[in-house]
Amino acid sequence: MFFVGIDVAKRKHEAVVIDDKGRIVQKSFSFPNSLSGYNSLISCVKRITSTRKDIVFGMESTSHYWLALYSHLIKDGYTAHVINPIQSDAFRGLFIRQTKTDPIDAVIIAEVIRFGKYSSTHFPQHKILALREMCRNRLYMVDAISDLKRKTIALIDQVFPEYDQLFSDTFLVSSIEVLYRYPTPKKLLHIRRDTLTNLLIKTSGGHFGSAKADEIIHAAKNTFGIDDPYDVYADLIKTFIKQIKFIQKNVSEIDQKITAIMDEIASPITSIPGIGVTLGAVILSEIGDISRFKSADKLAAFAGIDPSLKQSGDYSSIRNHMSKRGSPYLRRALWMACIPATQVDPMFRAYYLKKRSEGKSHMKTMGHIAKKMICVIYAVLRDNKEYQPVLTAA
Repeated sequence: MFFVGIDVAKRKHEAVVIDDKGRIVQKSFSFPNSLSGYNSLISCVKRITSTRKDIVFGMESTSHYWLALYSHLIKDGYTAHVINPIQSDAFRGLFIRQTKTDPIDAVIIAEVIRFGKYSSTHFPQHKILALREMCRNRLYMVDAISDLKRKTIALIDQVFPEYDQLFSDTFLVSSIEVLYRYPTPKKLLHIRRDTLTNLLIKTSGGHFGSAKADEIIHAAKNTFGIDDPYDVYADLIKTFIKQIKFIQKNVSEIDQKITAIMDEIASPITSIPGIGVTLGAVILSEIGDISRFKSADKLAAFAGIDPSLKQSGDYSSIRNHMSKRGSPYLRRALWMACIPATQVDPMFRAYYLKKRSEGKSHMKTMGHIAKKMICVIYAVLRDNKEYQPVLTAA
């Protein structure tokens, strides 16, 4: 059996081959992160053995640079393992000179694979990476939509301040369509009443009709907004709404892809109250392999919800805040999950009320809820079992 350790990088990778005794059978060599580089790697391997089952590849999950190499190896029928850098760091102590160089790193990775001192994930690494990219960019798009909505409302408040009283939400489908076509009072007063009525009926599914059209027209006639003689406000409002609609469509498409991957993974994380498919995907993709965390406290530290320590000499602070280190995406998803969890789950609800009865503020209490949520997530993923609430006798 032979083991190929590969230290991956953006432009080129470093590889070394050892046998089952740990002896180097192919000295360290570099190859570019390209198809020709991959072919040179396989040519080198085939000079050692032509039997695919007799060779195992190993590499670290360094950013996304490992993905193309890993995908080609799996496609060609080779066995390949992607390990967390934390696992290879433990082997570095075996070397007298603990120097970090690409050749030494490649040997260390090969040794980790040879000794089998690595943990395998419950689902392929490339799915985790795909989820992470989609979830992070989805959050970016959602934030972009929120920013565009704030800008749109700021413009409407100036040119048509009465508009926010016409709909329960300015960004209802029917409201958006009205604003997109007739973004200012001047535009609204130049259309027929029945045209506006038909638009409202169509976009609201019959919920709004002639009465709402009359209300909008009356507000437009009596608005206290500023004039828009050059259609500046109208054009900006229309542009922002167009962007909102476009990004919302992209978010919906991403949601469908996230759901498809989550269905394949079939993780029990969505059994936890407050965690649906989207939040579950964010949490899974940020955590990755749960086995790389030895405890729920380690996971809490990674999420940045562990308390920061302030200590100097004999002084040690007892009123510390969240460290807010680690993954901001994971921390955000946890916070979003905690809010509905305290409303629908008996265990989280009881814990929330208990902390509140101790005199803690809502925000402080939610911090405790987030820590408990981390413990639940850790247990569910570690055991790969669905969540079951545990209530004390009290």
